[in-house]
Amino acid sequence: MTEIIEQTSNLTVKILIIGDSVVGKTCLLLRFSKNNFKSETVYTIGVHFMDRTMEVSGQLVKIQGWDTAGQERFRTITRAFYRGSHGVMIVYDVTSRKSFENVEYWIQNLKENTAVSDLSILLMGNKIDLEEERVVSTEEGENLAKQHNIPFFETSAKTGENVEKCFLLLTEQSLKKKHYNDSSKQTKQTTNVEIETQPKKKCC
Repeated sequence: MTEIIEQTSNLTVKILIIGDSVVGKTCLLLRFSKNNFKSETVYTIGVHFMDRTMEVSGQLVKIQGWDTAGQERFRTITRAFYRGSHGVMIVYDVTSRKSFENVEYWIQNLKENTAVSDLSILLMGNKIDLEEERVVSTEEGENLAKQHNIPFFETSAKTGENVEKCFLLLTEQSLKKKHYNDSSKQTKQTTNVEIETQPKKKCC
């Protein structure tokens, strides 16, 4: 795993994590930013972020991961945070057919609220550590990603498999985008974070 750099960076890449509720978005962000995992966590209300500073392509970069609520009542809030994003992770749960089917909704939502050509996007099938409960095959995920011409990875927030790789890929791609220097100024957003205390199952 790439060592965390304890320095200040002038470059910030904002990566938005979207998808249905309980697909493991919070756990993915926690694994990347803190190298930690919690089997039970709280529901995200609105949006919050964690960050990690790393050396990427020879540059010191602060990678901000913005974790968004997947519940229907918070989706208008999520749309407000598309602005200023450099990369987007669309996450589904390989043990949930519904979350996979809803990927099309999230892609359409993305198209309606952003200039998709300016973004680096990838599709993630999370919770591969729950292989016995899998209902969405790797091939299905690969085919869907090919339809939209975006990279595809299967991940596990519990074991950490492919999590850092996804964040680094989006960061590298974002740094290559011509729009980066203009939109990076918009990443200094703040938000109030409200959290419910009810645990949810299988956040990994």
